[in-house]
Amino acid sequence: MSGGVDSTACALLLQEKYEVHGFFMQLAQPDLAEQLERVKDIARQLNIPLQTIDLRSRFEDKVLSYFENAYRSGHTPNPCIICNREIKFGLFMDSICEQGIDRIATGHYAHIVEDTGCFFLEQGEDERKDQSYFLARLTQQQLARVMFPLGKMTKAEVYDLVESHGFSDFRGRESQDICFLGSDSVGSFLETRKPQSGGGGDIVNNDGTVLGQHNGIYNYTIGQRKGLGIAAATPLYVIRIDALDNRIIVGENHALFQETIEIENVLWSCNRHPLADHSYRVRIRYGHKGQEALIKEISETRYQITFIEKQRAVTPGQFAVIYDQNRVLGSGEIQ
Repeated sequence: MSGGVDSTACALLLQEKYEVHGFFMQLAQPDLAEQLERVKDIARQLNIPLQTIDLRSRFEDKVLSYFENAYRSGHTPNPCIICNREIKFGLFMDSICEQGIDRIATGHYAHIVEDTGCFFLEQGEDERKDQSYFLARLTQQQLARVMFPLGKMTKAEVYDLVESHGFSDFRGRESQDICFLGSDSVGSFLETRKPQSGGGGDIVNNDGTVLGQHNGIYNYTIGQRKGLGIAAATPLYVIRIDALDNRIIVGENHALFQETIEIENVLWSCNRHPLADHSYRVRIRYGHKGQEALIKEISETRYQITFIEKQRAVTPGQFAVIYDQNRVLGSGEIQ
C-alpha cells in the first residue's frame, strides 16, 4: 500500500474474494511520515491489518547507488525498473511471503497471463496508464506470485470504484515518478549525496568547438535543449554525454535520430527469443509508444535493434522493452 488511489482500489477489489493484509515499504521517501500516516488511515477505513517493512538500507544499495553511478557515468537511468525487480517484487515480496502470505497484489496497470507453463506480462487495458514497461524485468518466479487487479480497468473506473466506497480525496494526488526525489532536481539530489563531485566542463559541437560550459554532466540528458546556456544560429540539443572527457556534445535536431541501437543485459520472457525475420514493437522509454524493429543477436547478452523508422533521442541507460503485440517479449539496457 502506498496511500494512493491505485493500491486502495486494489485492496477493495481483493476484499471481495480474499483475506487481505496491507504492507508498506519504507524506502527513501522524503515525505515518509506523512505518507505512512495516510496509509495507516486507509488501512483503518478498509479494516485490514497493516505492516511496515523497512528496506531503506537495501534501497540505498540496490537503487540509489545505481541511480547515482549511472548519472555520473553519462547515462540516464530508470530507477523504477530496477526497484521493481530488486526491491518491490524482490526483497519486499520475499519478506511478505515469508509470513505465510500466498500472493501479493499491487495497483499496477498490467496483465499477467499464464501460457503453456510460462507467465507473461501484457499491457494494461488503459493505454495511457499502462505500466508494463516498468515491470518488464520481472522474473518467472516473481510473476508467478503477483496479481494486478487493475489490469483490466481504466483510471476513471478506479476513481469511480474508490469513491463509491467513500474515498473522496484522491483526485489530483497522482504519485511522483521518482519517489525519492521529492521536489529536488536530479542535479541537486546528487549534489546532496556527493557535493561538488561532478565538476564543470566544456559544451562542444560535433567538431569539438567549445560553445560554452556545463555545470556537471548529470544535469543533462539526451535531447535536452533548454538550459544549455549557449547561443547559436540554429537550435542545438544534447546529442551525446561524454563522461570520460567530461563533455556535453550538442548538435542540430537531425543528429538525434538513429536507426540502429544496441542493448545489453538482455532478458527474454520464459527464455523465448525473438525471430530474426520478424518485426517487434520496441519502446525506448516509458512515454514512447513503441516502433517496429528487427532484433539481431550479437552475443548471448547483447542484441542489435534496427528500427523501421529512425527514432529520436535514444538515451543510453534507459531500457528498450520489446513487445510481441501487447505481450512483453524481453528487455535490455540501451548502450
